[in-house]
Amino acid sequence: MKVAVFSCKPYDQRTLSEAAVHTPSLALTYFESRLSPETMSLANGFDAIACFVNDNIDRHVIEYLARHGVRAIALRCAGFNNVDLYAAKAANIKVYHVPDYSPTSVAEHAVALIMTLNRKTHRAYHRVKEGNFALEGLLGFNLQSRTIGCIGTGRIGQAFCSIMRGFGCRVLCYDIAPNDALISQGCEYTDLETLYAESDIISLHCPLNASTHHLINSQSLAKMKDGVMIINTSRGALVNAQQAIDALYSGKIGYLGLDVYEQENAIFFEDMSSNIIHDSVFQLMLTFPNVVVTGHQGYFTQEALDHIAATTLENLTHFEEDKPSPRLLNP
Repeated sequence: MKVAVFSCKPYDQRTLSEAAVHTPSLALTYFESRLSPETMSLANGFDAIACFVNDNIDRHVIEYLARHGVRAIALRCAGFNNVDLYAAKAANIKVYHVPDYSPTSVAEHAVALIMTLNRKTHRAYHRVKEGNFALEGLLGFNLQSRTIGCIGTGRIGQAFCSIMRGFGCRVLCYDIAPNDALISQGCEYTDLETLYAESDIISLHCPLNASTHHLINSQSLAKMKDGVMIINTSRGALVNAQQAIDALYSGKIGYLGLDVYEQENAIFFEDMSSNIIHDSVFQLMLTFPNVVVTGHQGYFTQEALDHIAATTLENLTHFEEDKPSPRLLNP
């Protein structure tokens, strides 16, 4: 079965090629280009495609793929808000994802953002390299006994809450389906209003859908403590970036850590160091000393890459052999 792999960086090709040794029936062709209306013709002649989080798999692209023989889409990620599942079902294209790649990777990155913002290690690093060992402006706070709000307690949220309990934090959770394992660890499930009002740090680990789009906005921020820390390692559009900037100016947000950004498609995963980034909101956000942005690297550990590669190829093999799969999104 011929598979076109889009958004394929060198590290993706290495891990997929290593995993493909065990699936000789799959012939992989790698494209660094993202899948989009401009690049969809690259999929001509393939039976299936493998895509990533910022590929554009809308109705127009899906209908083109269907006309040219593509019958399966294997997402190398958990999120699928970039795929028109209804169009795929209508076109008889099966869509698979990787729902549980190393949740610890993303959870630990969320904690890294918390620690960086709190103890200002990003600023201290540059000071020391310049011979400046002054501590003024680097004051942090103890995490122990602080209240952490976690919105979304799936696999990643659960891992995050467990880590924060290890710090000795009080952990408030919000999810439509409470996790008994977290309750047994001492985490408290509550409503969003209480979580907003009582949390010192709020970390987002929920999917992006109609109810969570711009979950962090001027209305929700008004219910939070002054100086709250907001962490987002989930989906960029959970945070209204312009209203977050307004809250940074007013001091409502005291710390902002982002591994995702609503308009990241145009910039993330690429070397833009020699380019002008035509996004005034993003550029303004980077000027704040209490903002840390990373380029969607929360998942980026060796363990996660290996798991993504193995699961993606397993999904494709299940399609090839017409086997049922719990990772099929549009049965």
